[in-house]
Amino acid sequence: MRSRIALGALAALAALTFAATASAHARVSPAVALSKQLQLFTLAVPTEKENARTTTVELTPPAGFAIDSFVPAAGWKRSVHQTGSGDGAVVQKVTWSGGSVPTGEDAAFSFLASTAASKTYTFTVRQTYSDGSVVDWTGPESSDSPAPTVKAVTSLDGGGTSTLDLVALALAAVALIVAITGLVAGGGRTLA
Repeated sequence: MRSRIALGALAALAALTFAATASAHARVSPAVALSKQLQLFTLAVPTEKENARTTTVELTPPAGFAIDSFVPAAGWKRSVHQTGSGDGAVVQKVTWSGGSVPTGEDAAFSFLASTAASKTYTFTVRQTYSDGSVVDWTGPESSDSPAPTVKAVTSLDGGGTSTLDLVALALAAVALIVAITGLVAGGGRTLA
């Protein structure tokens, strides 16, 4: 009985791992943010190419997405191209270089930023590998290299069901099925 439960749990874990790996794309998170509020964002860029490492990542923020400051990224040098200075500075491009992220891992960079209005912001990300190849994360959502987006909204209490809620519900259903299966297979016996 225990081996059946363990096997079911492993199958569920493998399915979740495959689903997460299948959608590995450059992302800016949170994907939904409050407009006109300074908040922490993170750019994550996956190293998907075998036998190569991510060595450079360039981020071009869209108009109306204002980067205020950066969180240091260990092992990376940061170069910022901006217009203006002080409170009037506008970041036009950020380049992180000198890092070395192996296959199967993500390069991650965090920064404080705000949006000017409630709308969807689309970013341009360029990833350079140690072998000189480049991935431009600029395509539509259905492409192999979709551009990261952030949807800015005026309120986060829309009352809808989030993806996290749906995943939690699905995992709870799987756990319930595994528990019932274990009880039925064990003939309703209880362990003492």
